[in-house]
Amino acid sequence: MEALASLLAELGREGGLFALLPAFLLFEVPLNLLVVLGVLRWFVRRGERQPLVTPYRPVVSCIVTCYSEGADVARTLQSLCEQVYPGEIELIPVVDGAAVNRDTLQAIRSFRVDPGRYPRRHLRPIAKWQRGGRVSSLNAGLAYCHGEIVMALDGDTSFDNDMVAAMVRHFVDPRVPAVAGSLRVRNPFASWVTALQALEYLLSIHLAKIGLGEWNLVNNISGAFGAFRRSFLDKIGGWDTHTAEDLDITLRIKSYFGRAPLRIPFEPAAIGHTDVPVGLGQLLRQRLRWDGDLYFLYIRKHRHSLAPHQLGWPNFLVTLFTGLFFQLVLPFIILGYCLIGPLLLPWPRLLLLGALIYLVYLGVTLLLYAVLLLAVSERLREDLRLAPLVLLFPPCMLFMRCWSAVAILNEMLRRGHEESGMAPWWVLKRGKRF
Repeated sequence: MEALASLLAELGREGGLFALLPAFLLFEVPLNLLVVLGVLRWFVRRGERQPLVTPYRPVVSCIVTCYSEGADVARTLQSLCEQVYPGEIELIPVVDGAAVNRDTLQAIRSFRVDPGRYPRRHLRPIAKWQRGGRVSSLNAGLAYCHGEIVMALDGDTSFDNDMVAAMVRHFVDPRVPAVAGSLRVRNPFASWVTALQALEYLLSIHLAKIGLGEWNLVNNISGAFGAFRRSFLDKIGGWDTHTAEDLDITLRIKSYFGRAPLRIPFEPAAIGHTDVPVGLGQLLRQRLRWDGDLYFLYIRKHRHSLAPHQLGWPNFLVTLFTGLFFQLVLPFIILGYCLIGPLLLPWPRLLLLGALIYLVYLGVTLLLYAVLLLAVSERLREDLRLAPLVLLFPPCMLFMRCWSAVAILNEMLRRGHEESGMAPWWVLKRGKRF
């Protein structure tokens, strides 16, 4: 132990950058502690939750944004028809660019809702012949639907049959403007890339949001799966243009937290299954957009909203901590270590430092994975199959953090959000330039 302490002291002296190592490890500890304590609180209080079926049975409108899913969109619609929710559900698939996405349009037109089997399910498709992007599709569905509760869903995502009932029960509380649902990977064993994403979704989305949700600190309502109170959507003007519409609308909703006692619950029992990129190149392109959009939203579009009087002090501090530091600053610190380390340190010390960092993050990953299996997992056998990937998870996440820095630089220097595939360039150009 003395030798290790001596080595760390030397590393701090030999390169000022390496003195930051204890600092960002120190930041990891409180965040993961917050998550684990939140999960334990959720586990202890799980018997206090609202029953799945309540007298509150509003009409639910499911806006399904479709583009190039083809026949796969039928799986999504079928999973919505099979919901155990006793109230009415509107199925509103919106086909963006229907003139070129005829396979998707034809799959929706061929889909039939059997009124005998599904008497309270109504299919009301919308064909948008001119492509306008995801936000355009959501707002078109919002203008057309009649439900008191509106769900924004992806066309390549299917759902467990108790999803709607689990989400709706939270809206009994008038202080709830939106509910975040949980996502699992639908193709977890298609490749090693999808398997690692499956583990990432379990730890970074499912487990982390359970923990944060217990403290009313949910950081994002996933664009593939979220539910909203219609009256609140009307109040804030629906979805806004540009990109990353999920984090954008989350921040817009949370900007009322400082003025009213609102909350955004996370519902772990409401599970969607989504397809993720199979190849590494596809994944990197996806994260180039996702991570670059974080800079656009936090620094350009919503910088004036990041204030205690709008977000409330708890969400303001957590947004500074997780949004700005973890997602925008830490990737550059990590990239700096990776690039400058080989130049400053002899290889034996560099390898020892790398091993030390790996063991720390492996320990954190093992802790989170154990909490997931023991307290949260509803598909234990499936989740156990991911156990060998825990050993690979820290270096893979290190690589993805470095890629986050590249994505942020792309947004800073090239305004990458204006090249998003989520909408045509001319739609993005028409929006206000931040």
